[in-house]
Amino acid sequence: MMAEEVQDVPQLQVENVLGFSGHVFSGLRVHPDREFLIYPLGCTVILKNISDGKQQILLGHTSSVSCLSVSKSGSYIASGQVSSVGSKATIIIWNYAERGIHAKLDLHKTTVEAVAFSPSDKYLVSLGGPDDNRIVVWNIETKLPICVSSALLRSSEPCLTLQYFNTNDDFFVSAGSGTIQIWKLNLTDRKIHPTGCNTGKLKRIVKCLEISEDDQFLFCGTTSGDIMKINLKSALLSNSGPVIGPLSLGVNVVKILKSGDLLVGSGAGVLALCSKTSFKPLKKVQLEKGVTSITGSDEEQQFFIGTEAAQMYRFSLEDFTAEAISSSHSSAVRDVAIPSGTSELFATCSNDIRLWSVKKPKEVLCITVPHVTCNALDFMVDGSSIISAWDDGKIRVFTLETGRLMHTIHSAHKQGVTAIAGTRDGRRIISGGGQGEVHVWELLPHNHRLLGIMKEHKAAVLCVKVTKDDKECVSASQDGTCVIWDLVKLVSIKLMKASTLRTVCYHPEEFQILTSGTNSKIVYWMVFEDSPIRVVDGSLYGSINDMDVTQDGKYFVTGGEDQQVRVWDYVKGVVTHVGRAHGGSITSIKVCPNSRVLLSTSADGGIIRWKFPHPSS
Repeated sequence: MMAEEVQDVPQLQVENVLGFSGHVFSGLRVHPDREFLIYPLGCTVILKNISDGKQQILLGHTSSVSCLSVSKSGSYIASGQVSSVGSKATIIIWNYAERGIHAKLDLHKTTVEAVAFSPSDKYLVSLGGPDDNRIVVWNIETKLPICVSSALLRSSEPCLTLQYFNTNDDFFVSAGSGTIQIWKLNLTDRKIHPTGCNTGKLKRIVKCLEISEDDQFLFCGTTSGDIMKINLKSALLSNSGPVIGPLSLGVNVVKILKSGDLLVGSGAGVLALCSKTSFKPLKKVQLEKGVTSITGSDEEQQFFIGTEAAQMYRFSLEDFTAEAISSSHSSAVRDVAIPSGTSELFATCSNDIRLWSVKKPKEVLCITVPHVTCNALDFMVDGSSIISAWDDGKIRVFTLETGRLMHTIHSAHKQGVTAIAGTRDGRRIISGGGQGEVHVWELLPHNHRLLGIMKEHKAAVLCVKVTKDDKECVSASQDGTCVIWDLVKLVSIKLMKASTLRTVCYHPEEFQILTSGTNSKIVYWMVFEDSPIRVVDGSLYGSINDMDVTQDGKYFVTGGEDQQVRVWDYVKGVVTHVGRAHGGSITSIKVCPNSRVLLSTSADGGIIRWKFPHPSS
C-alpha cells in the first residue's frame, strides 16, 4: 500500500497556476462583480483578479474540467469534468463568496458537456457527453436532481450544448447535430417536456447558443460557419446567414450586443461584428487560433476573449482592437528548467519555449520556432543562454535576455534530439537522441565541434544529467538501461538495467542515483554497484515521468501519469506530501535551488507552482 493512500498525508499548497484550457467552449467568464476572470486549467478552476492578477484556486475535480458556467447573480459557479470511460463525471457547484464547494453532483458518466444556471439561481441544468446523452435538472438548494431525460429523443445524433432562458426558470434550450429543442420544466410531474424547433430544409450542427435578453429569439452558431435565428415563441426559423462568405471553420461562440448586432468568434480565429439582420461581418480582427470564449459587457465597451491557443485578450468594442493579456502553452509542456543558483526565473518548453518569473505568474519571454516541437531544455550555468533539444534533430541555443538564436547544431541526431544538458564550464553540451546515441558537443565562439558519440542504448534517450565536476554524466533510455559515462574518455563506465526507464537523477553528493519509469517503481542505486539497493512503489498507476532531488539531499519529488505530485523523504523512502491539481499526466518536475518552490508541468499545458513543504537547510 502506498503511503499517500493513508488519508492523513498532508496536501501540497498550490501557490500559482500558469495556463488556460482554451479548448473549453465558453470556459472564460467575467464574474458579474467585474472583479474576477473565471476559467479552467486541468482540474482546477481559477479566479484571477482583473486589476492585480492575483489568483484564487478552486480545487475539487479529479480530472480535467470540461465546461463552466456562472450564475446570473454571481453567487455560484458550476463546473463539470471529463472522466475515464464509464466512470462518474462530477459536477461541482461552487459558492463564490466562500470560495468553497456547495455541492458535488454525480449522475453523468464519462463527460459533462455543458452546464447552465436558471436566471434566479434555483436550478442548474447539465448535459452529459456522447457516452451519457442525458439532461439533468438539479435543485441547487437541496443539491438533488429534479428530473432526468434523454437528450437524444427521436434522433441518434448527440446533443452538444444548452442554454437557460434569461427571465424564466422553467425553460431552457438544447442543440446539437440536426436538432434544437426548447424544454419546459414541470415541477408537478418532475419532468421536462421538449418542443422541437423547425428549421425547414436547413440542417446544421449547432456548436453554441445565445438567447436574447427578452427571451424572444435564439441565435445558433453552426459548424458550417453561419448563424440561425429561431423565434422561441413559434419555435420556427426566423433567419439565417451570412448567405455569402460563412465564417471559416465554424461559429464557436456568439455574444448579443445592446445594439442587436452580434459579436462572433470563429474556429479560424476571427472575431467578427456581425449584422443583426443579415449576419454579414461588418468588422473583423484576426486572433491566434480558434476563438472559444467571449465574455464581458458592451456597457463598458470591453470584453475578454479566449482562444484555443490558450491566449486571453482584452477586446475594445469601440476601437475593435484586441490586446493580448495572457498567454501560455496550448499543448503538452515537455520540460521545465531552472537556472543554477537562482530561484527567480524558470523556463518551459512545448511547441515553443517560454521564460517565466517565479514570483509573479507572468511570462517574461516567448521563443517560437515554427512547425517544430522542443523536447527538452536546460540553462547554461553562466545564465547567458538556454540550450534546447528539438524534434527536427537540431540543437538550438538562445540568449536568455532577448531570445535571439545564438547557435544551431544541425543534424545533431537523426530521429530528433530527445534530451539535453549543459556542463558547468559552459563549454559543452550533452545530448541524447531518438536512436539511443549520446553525443558530446564543444561550443566554440562561432561554431561547434562534435567531441564524441557514445553508444550503449538501443532506444530513445529520455534523460541526461551531468556531475558537478563535468567528468561524468548519466543517461536513461526507453530500452530500460541507465548508463554512467566518462566525459573525459567518452566511454561508458557502468550500465544498469531496469525493466523500464524514463528518468534518472543524482543525489547531490553523487554517490547514489535514482531511476524510475513505466513500472511505477523508484529504484535507488549506488554508482559503483551493479544491483539496486532499494526499490519503492512510486505511484498509484502508470509511469513516473520525472523526478528531482533537493540540493540538501533530504527530499526528492516525483510526478507521472497518475497526475499527482509527491514529495518524498530521501532516506526513509516515504511520501511526506501529495499535490493534486493537474488535469493531465505530469511531464516534468523541479525544485527551485532555494527549496521554497516546486514546479510541475503537465500534458494539458498546465504549469503549477507549489509551496515546498519542508524548510531548506
